Amino acid sequence: MWLWHSRFVVELTHSRVTNSLCALVYSREVLWCARGLQEGARLQRTNVSSEIKISVINSHGSRTDVNAKPVENQILNSIPEVEYDLLRPHLESVQLQHHQILHEAGEKIESAYFLNEGLASLVVLTSDGHSVEVAIVGREGIVGTPLAVGIHRGPYRSIMQIPGTGVRLKSEILEEKMREAPELRLMLNRYVLVQGLQIAQIAACNRLHEIEQRLARWLLMCQDRVASEFLPITHEFLAQMLGTGRPSVSLAAGILQKAGFIENLRGTVKILNRKQLESAACECYKIMQQFNSTLVLKPPSNV
Repeated sequence: MWLWHSRFVVELTHSRVTNSLCALVYSREVLWCARGLQEGARLQRTNVSSEIKISVINSHGSRTDVNAKPVENQILNSIPEVEYDLLRPHLESVQLQHHQILHEAGEKIESAYFLNEGLASLVVLTSDGHSVEVAIVGREGIVGTPLAVGIHRGPYRSIMQIPGTGVRLKSEILEEKMREAPELRLMLNRYVLVQGLQIAQIAACNRLHEIEQRLARWLLMCQDRVASEFLPITHEFLAQMLGTGRPSVSLAAGILQKAGFIENLRGTVKILNRKQLESAACECYKIMQQFNSTLVLKPPSNV
């Protein structure tokens, strides 16, 4: 009884912040989605094929950068070879550290990042110090989507939550090569649209669904991008990403652990039963999987 009372108090404290953030996020994403749709329609009018020829991606990556390091990013592995060859000389391999800020909200976007491994979060910050995650990016996407529609500043902080690797491309070079690479341009605009839909869905999820459902949904989304049963995340981090308090997250994580779906380790969450975790998640996870299917993002087969 005491646990449920504590949970109620914590959730009530954060509800006002969450409501405000949801409204802010939704209004911003309407604009992003409109821009993506407009550009996509323009490309189709110029007879650019909307069917993306998917490269075969083996366990080591089907393509390499100039240093012969495997490229595992799905966007870079999905564009035609001739277009990838335009980008390859300019791709810089980077190690991405835990909590490394890739872009700051409102500041100029100097480079786009195509992740091979790891996980980046897009986070809304408020003046009173609160924050909530509105999207995540892994090897399926790009960090720096505003560049795809000619905008050089973004509304969110982009921060690495799980360290990894990737390739970096200067923003001016990306914009220049997009003019020569219609399939890349189309793929990026599709990703802008899908990310906008994801952000809007997460905003609704944070407002309408129980913390246990939201936590299960987030863990599944994270595992889809990291492809591991071990997720190096803390309850404090999860609280910030879900826009709630740590006691609520710890309580929800305990419920999922007791059910045998996950195991809470020190600084890590281990997925024990993915199928049952999917049943514990809200409908938002399946809806977002439908969005992601257009980008060939599938649940990992090795976990």
